[in-house]
Amino acid sequence: MKLNVFLSMFLMLAFSVSISAQKNEISYVDYVTTLMGSDSEFNLSNGNTYPAIALPWGMNFWTPQTAEMGDGWAYKYDDYKIRGIKQTHQPSPWLNDYASFSLMAVTGKLKFEEEERASWFSHKAETAKPHHYGVYLADYDVTAEVAPTERAAHFKFTFPDSDSSYIVLDAFNKGSMVKIIPEERKVIGYARNNHGGVPENFHNYFVAEFDKDFEVNHTWKDDWELQQNSTRAEANHVGAIIGFKTKKGEVVNVKVASSFISAEQAQLNLDSEIGESGFEEVKANAKKVWNRELGRIRVEGENSDHIETFYSSLYRVLLFPRKFYEINKEGERVHYSPYNGKVLPGYMFTDNGFWDTFRAVFPFFNMMYPELNKKIMAGLANTYKESGWLPEWASPGHRNVMIGSNSAPIIADAYLKGNVYPEDVEVLFEAVLKNANVEEGRPVASVGREGLNYYNELGYVPYNVDINENAARTLEYAYADWTIAKMAEDLGKEESAERFYRQAYNYKKLFDPSTNLMRGKNEDGTFQEPFNPLKWGDAFTEGNSLHYTWSVFQDVEGLIDLMGGEKEFTGKLDEVFEMPPEFDDSYYGFTIHEIREMQIVNMGNYAHGNQPIQHMIYLYNYAGEPWKTQQRIREVLTKLYAPTPDGYPGDEDNGQTSAWYVFSSLGFYPVTPGADQYVMGSPLFDKATLRLQNGNEFEIVAKNNSEENFYIKKANLNGADWDKTYLNYEDIMQGGTLKLEMTNSPNKERAIEKEAAPFSMSSHKK
Repeated sequence: MKLNVFLSMFLMLAFSVSISAQKNEISYVDYVTTLMGSDSEFNLSNGNTYPAIALPWGMNFWTPQTAEMGDGWAYKYDDYKIRGIKQTHQPSPWLNDYASFSLMAVTGKLKFEEEERASWFSHKAETAKPHHYGVYLADYDVTAEVAPTERAAHFKFTFPDSDSSYIVLDAFNKGSMVKIIPEERKVIGYARNNHGGVPENFHNYFVAEFDKDFEVNHTWKDDWELQQNSTRAEANHVGAIIGFKTKKGEVVNVKVASSFISAEQAQLNLDSEIGESGFEEVKANAKKVWNRELGRIRVEGENSDHIETFYSSLYRVLLFPRKFYEINKEGERVHYSPYNGKVLPGYMFTDNGFWDTFRAVFPFFNMMYPELNKKIMAGLANTYKESGWLPEWASPGHRNVMIGSNSAPIIADAYLKGNVYPEDVEVLFEAVLKNANVEEGRPVASVGREGLNYYNELGYVPYNVDINENAARTLEYAYADWTIAKMAEDLGKEESAERFYRQAYNYKKLFDPSTNLMRGKNEDGTFQEPFNPLKWGDAFTEGNSLHYTWSVFQDVEGLIDLMGGEKEFTGKLDEVFEMPPEFDDSYYGFTIHEIREMQIVNMGNYAHGNQPIQHMIYLYNYAGEPWKTQQRIREVLTKLYAPTPDGYPGDEDNGQTSAWYVFSSLGFYPVTPGADQYVMGSPLFDKATLRLQNGNEFEIVAKNNSEENFYIKKANLNGADWDKTYLNYEDIMQGGTLKLEMTNSPNKERAIEKEAAPFSMSSHKK
């Protein structure tokens, strides 16, 4: 009896401890809203995002589809009908999607055409999390759910009592095939839809396994031509229809996977990633993965909206670039090359625009995900081997969009921080040198350096030689040259280092002292005429001279000197914020969405919704007025971001605008990728803990932090006063604590000397 009582008490105690432990566990994924930024359209972007149901960097994402097939804005928050849940690989509506197909449930009269089958839905009956999406399809009394793995997904359809229940698989247009195998309860096929960047033999092979016998099987061909009782269709646009009777509450499960390699590999992906697992198990595992990754940073504070915005933004940072490799039956990493169409060994990643992501996404990986970044660098080495060039915008292969040579900063920063496999170093250095030396033979204009021969001869890309956005190119090439010089110097390649350090000063060739701005320059050395600093495009990329003048990441002090000193410099910074949001859109012929997003937020000509200016606020630190950085950073964090469908200030762009928020809310930002510093701002949270992959932890503690107290009164790093406006990379990686005392008035005595300023090429030894 006593033993039984003792055992009962022990079990009760163990149970209460278990419950207590569970309560102390933080489910970070619950703070994420995948709908943040989804209230967007062509004319105005509040993020241009869609709710991605995926694992971090997964090969396949899934998303509800409210728009018609082929529309880059596949899910718009204000839409009220869903056409299906589609597999997507879209990095941006401007690049559009590839390799898509969808599943949709219907009941009653058979409806399979996408307009007819669309069902009313409400956000009130929608669950939108990274690991799980669920929606009530009101027209059919069906609840559709999906949970992801990296290359597969588990669908769960809960049907009503119906003699006519169907699941429709739409393989989309631009070349597709379906084959129904009733005896195996299976549909296989492929989808070839794309918007460029693929070889001729491109296919996305898929397999869908059902747990219910088929009573009906149809297909359709082009123009929605129904093929009753057929099991195979192949044409421009085909699909499969599976039918059966269901009872009220009956669940039909569909396990789906795909492969860019083969149908056999698609089946292998399904078997290895889901196998016999049930829906709840797949969902729970996806949640576990997201909680692990999101939990690498723990933020603490009183404002729940800020916490939700942080983790919703962090979720976006962890989506791209996507894995484009698979695991074969021997357990080896292999990939279908979107560059030469062959199946080859090793890593491959895609769906990334380096013009956006070199600024903060890849620096974030170097800090928080060094092992991942090694793999991404290995994928870049493979891209060079397979195509002869580094990618600048890949989706899935080379795409002809944007400018710059921003693969160089990404590679150099990874190398300098020890995040490149030794066998890839020389290959990658050879690749960045080719970008800087060879203009001929590039697969598309965005790869390598457009205008390179002019740049290498004159030190700039001229305005009047029919190369658009020439001033922006020059500034970005000069910064890339500095990162190449840093890498060359570390490799002991002194001749290359000397050349590229010299070229890194090419930004000076475009500086116009009469306006204190960057300006296009003609081949004969004269500045462009007429010159309007408010003119978007033309010599610049998705911005104007007021935005691009600050793109001297490598030498802010040199820019300060050109402008005549610190007062002139900070005065020009102030002017951008204080002037009206005037603009000249004549280059485009209409007001592009980036301009409109600047105009409507009442922050002058500061265009945070686009990338070129996102580092600008931090530049006050270089000129002795760090309190202005602190004030304006906090304003942007709290005014332009929110965990809502309109929660971004412009295009989210593969995690970049999110990475700005993540870094800035922690209290620092990588103004100069390639340097070993982060420039300080104003932390949003009372406390943040970075759990680094090396096992160390770095804490940022902001005492007296509040809505009004956004100025730094004093700083202490690991027990010692810290009178700098930057943090060293090594100090973070070694772990420790940064303690900040916050106040409601600026401390104009702290960190104002030149020695307190962050890195600039002009004031530091090479």
